Amino acid sequence: MNASIKKYFGNSVLEIKPIKYLDNRGFFMEFYHNNFFKKIGLFDVFKQENISYSKKKYTFRGLHFQTYPKSQSKLISVISGKIIDVIVDLRKFSKTYGEHIKIKLDSKDIKLLYIPAGFAHGFLTLENNTVVSYKVSEYYSPKHEETLSIFDKKLKIKLGTAKRKLILSDKDLNGNELNNFTNIKFKWK
Repeated sequence: MNASIKKYFGNSVLEIKPIKYLDNRGFFMEFYHNNFFKKIGLFDVFKQENISYSKKKYTFRGLHFQTYPKSQSKLISVISGKIIDVIVDLRKFSKTYGEHIKIKLDSKDIKLLYIPAGFAHGFLTLENNTVVSYKVSEYYSPKHEETLSIFDKKLKIKLGTAKRKLILSDKDLNGNELNNFTNIKFKWK
């Protein structure tokens, strides 16, 4: 697998852009290659793959994470549509604790986004009928699932659209503030 890589949060979060091979039929690319991931230092074993379909533009899902012993690393990609992915560092020992980044992903410029355990993750759809795929390194566990509020004023996350336009689940609308997660633990590989 050939790809260009951008690194964030001290090389923890990776934006991976596989090389496309174009011809008159369309394109081909290696989208996931276990040996390539090991070569770049990612040893996660992905146990589950999820598909998220959002009918409407401005649907926000997140900011989600799971705690120890069910912490998850994620590998995100957009199958159809476009999103702004939001990632928040929850690692207490980190110099970037509580900071966030936003990365645009879309189905026309295909990329993978690797997010290790220790980060909250969510996304805002920018188009109707958006489909997002994500592999996770641990099975879904409702008992260990947490939601960080996208509206936490300490995070200072700006989505670029009015709050009244957002479409959210009750769980995401009522997420907790960062201060409520003082004793969270994550499983490190």
